[in-house]
Amino acid sequence: MHSPFDLSKPIAIGSDHAGYDYKEDLISFLEGKGLTFKDFGTHSKDSVDYADFAHPVATAVENGKAAFGILVCGSANGVAMTANKHQGIRAAICWGEELAKLARSHNDANIICIPARFVREGDAEKMVAHFITTDFEGGRHKNRVDKIACS
Repeated sequence: MHSPFDLSKPIAIGSDHAGYDYKEDLISFLEGKGLTFKDFGTHSKDSVDYADFAHPVATAVENGKAAFGILVCGSANGVAMTANKHQGIRAAICWGEELAKLARSHNDANIICIPARFVREGDAEKMVAHFITTDFEGGRHKNRVDKIACS
């Protein structure tokens, strides 16, 4: 499988309680593809705070210890807002395959944030597959992405 990411590194994955089932499905998907991952939790459907899982995923990506990140919560807003507080993180909310492709090709996203309450079963895996294999186009998009970070 072609990927712009260094898949010799694990994929960082995390969710809150609302995203737990989708996270577990995505872990099975990654295992089926022979990809390694680091599960930052949560590990049950008990109510938790999304930031407790989004920060470790973002930190792993930010520090280069993970190839990229996957975050899942009810709306994906909370995990995206949290992850995007980290320098060098471009966390994108995606609820469809085309958005996952565009997040990579136009925005060089390095964390995909999936809204479990708004995505049909099976679609999360399709989005992650596109996210893993889509190259950043660069060019005019690079100029825009270069302006995202605060210095």
